[in-house]
Amino acid sequence: MIEIINPAWMSIVVDGGRYGHADIGIPPSSALDMYAYAALCRLLGYSIGMPAIEVMGHDFSLKANIDISCAVTGARIAAFVDSAPVAPWTVFRIKAGSTFRAKEVTEGLRYYLGFSGIIDAERVAGSYTTNIECRFGGYSGRPFLKGDRIILRDVRDARERAVDGSLIPSMKAPHILKIIDGEERDRFSPETMRCLFEKDEDTWYKVSTKTNRTGIRLEGRPLEFRKEVEQSIISEGILPGVVQVPGDGQPIIVLCERTIGGYARIGHVARVDRDLLAHLKPLDKVRFQRVAAGEAERLWKEKIARYYDMLPE
Repeated sequence: MIEIINPAWMSIVVDGGRYGHADIGIPPSSALDMYAYAALCRLLGYSIGMPAIEVMGHDFSLKANIDISCAVTGARIAAFVDSAPVAPWTVFRIKAGSTFRAKEVTEGLRYYLGFSGIIDAERVAGSYTTNIECRFGGYSGRPFLKGDRIILRDVRDARERAVDGSLIPSMKAPHILKIIDGEERDRFSPETMRCLFEKDEDTWYKVSTKTNRTGIRLEGRPLEFRKEVEQSIISEGILPGVVQVPGDGQPIIVLCERTIGGYARIGHVARVDRDLLAHLKPLDKVRFQRVAAGEAERLWKEKIARYYDMLPE
C-alpha cells in the first residue's frame, strides 16, 4: 500500500487515454506527456495502459508500506527517498516505511510516477485515466488528497535501468511549437498569418495563469480576423493540440479534456511537439513555427524511432 502525504498542486491517475467515445462527449483525458508516460511504462516493464500518477507541483510525497520499485519521468525534479537523492527517468527502490519526496521541479511542469505493481484504480470505458469534470476513473474520479491510500496489485520486482540522457527531451522555456495550418486559417488577415510566424519579439506569447488540463491560454499580440468573415464557427469535433482563436484574438491550445469546439482553428500543434504542452507553465514564453503536414509527419516518425531506442528489451 502507498499513502499520499502531500499531493502537491494536483496529482491524478492517468494512462494512455479513453478513446472511442468522443461521439458522446467523453474526451481522452490521457497523460499529457505521452512520451514520458510511455517511457515510464517501459522502464517498469509494462505495456501502455498501466495506470500511473501525473503530478504537477513541488513537494509531492508518499510513504510506502511495502518494498516496491518505482520510476519517475517527465519534468526534471529534485527527488529523494528519505534523505537519499534519486534520479528521474530511472528505476529505483523504496523500502517499506520509507518516504518518496519530489522536493522541487527544476525543468518542465508535469511528471509521472509509476510502480512495479498495478495501481488499483477505477476503470471506466476501458481506461483508468481520471475524468475530473465527470468524476469517474482513476481514484474515485478526483485528484489525490492527503491521506489517500493506494492499493497495488501484482507487486513484483523491476530491474534497475535508466533512459539515456540524450533521449530525454528539453522542457526549458522559451518554447517553439511547430504547427500545421488549421481549417479556418483563411479567416485571418494576411498580416496576422505573416506576423504569427516571424521571429521578432512581437510574435512571442506568454502562457496565462488561466491554464489547466483543458487548455493553455496565451497572451500577446491579438490575432486579427479578416473583416468580412465570421469569427466563430459551428461547433464541431476537435482534437488535442488544436489552436483555437476566440473573439479577443488570444489563442487557446486545446489539450485532452474537450471533444467539441466553436472557435476558429488557426492551426494544430504538430504531434511531435504535443508532449511539450504538458510542460508549458504560467508566464513561459511561446511562439509558433509553421511546418507543412509532410514535414510534421517526418518529424513524428523520427520521434517514434527514438522511443524504440529508449530501452533495449
